[in-house]
Amino acid sequence: MTAQGFPDGITVFERGWLSSNNILFVGREQAALVDSGYATHSDQTLAMVRRGLGGRPLDLLLNTHLHSDHCGGNAGLQGEFPAVLTMIPPGQADAVARWDTAALTYASTGQVCERFRFDSLLQPGGEIRLGAARWQIHAAPGHDPHSVILFEPVSKVLVSADALWQNGFGVVFPELEGTAAFEEVGATLDLIERLQPCWVIPGHGSVFGSENGEFTAALARARGRLESFMKDPARHTRHAAKVLLKFKLLELQQAPWQELEEWALQTPYFALMIARYCGNDEARPWLRSLAQELVKSGAARMSGGQISNE
Repeated sequence: MTAQGFPDGITVFERGWLSSNNILFVGREQAALVDSGYATHSDQTLAMVRRGLGGRPLDLLLNTHLHSDHCGGNAGLQGEFPAVLTMIPPGQADAVARWDTAALTYASTGQVCERFRFDSLLQPGGEIRLGAARWQIHAAPGHDPHSVILFEPVSKVLVSADALWQNGFGVVFPELEGTAAFEEVGATLDLIERLQPCWVIPGHGSVFGSENGEFTAALARARGRLESFMKDPARHTRHAAKVLLKFKLLELQQAPWQELEEWALQTPYFALMIARYCGNDEARPWLRSLAQELVKSGAARMSGGQISNE
């Protein structure tokens, strides 16, 4: 999709929550894609990119960060376009080269990602040409310590990844590991405010702008959420646990609750959260309470021992 008044040559494929949004840049000399979605949506990603390219090759593939919902389509795109140059942020280059699924968090989250290669690095402080313009690369730690965001200072378009959505930001994963990162979230929001974008392309959700106050309102909501998490870290942990459950449910669509519960108990991030906030004896009741909250909010449905996506 594209928004009225949005710069030409940029197409945003709005995907939902299992797959991140994909941003296709088509210029005279180059076609580039930022972020590639989740592995189980790889065929959909390929189909949309092919249509957007109109028969030309994909020259450049970039990842804002290496969570599975942002790079899970990399392998499929590399298979379809063998000459594509793939660029990633520098922080996890060694982990990708070794394919360390623990360091890359795929094992920790219980998610999947097919192995892919990278060719070059997106160095914060540098620039990269996408389509017809040069884009600044900014470090954006918080949600992910290695994430970057991209900003084009002429059209003032920001690719914000999971650092800012219209209604918040991504789970602050370092906090689940016991590493303080809420202040980094705040610093990244401050950076985004200084950039004063006219358009924001988030990692999830619709493109939003500044003319009608959407950008200012989104920043205020994000800061309000961050403040609530800083005051009550257990609230963030509970939110993160529900996000991981919902993500798995989006992947599976439906599963016996007992199987989903066992998956959670064997997933390292859940083990960390359980150890910190409820202990092993309360693990199953705690997980059931999370599922009940998802059902109550309309995000899931329970029937006959099955839990399904809504």
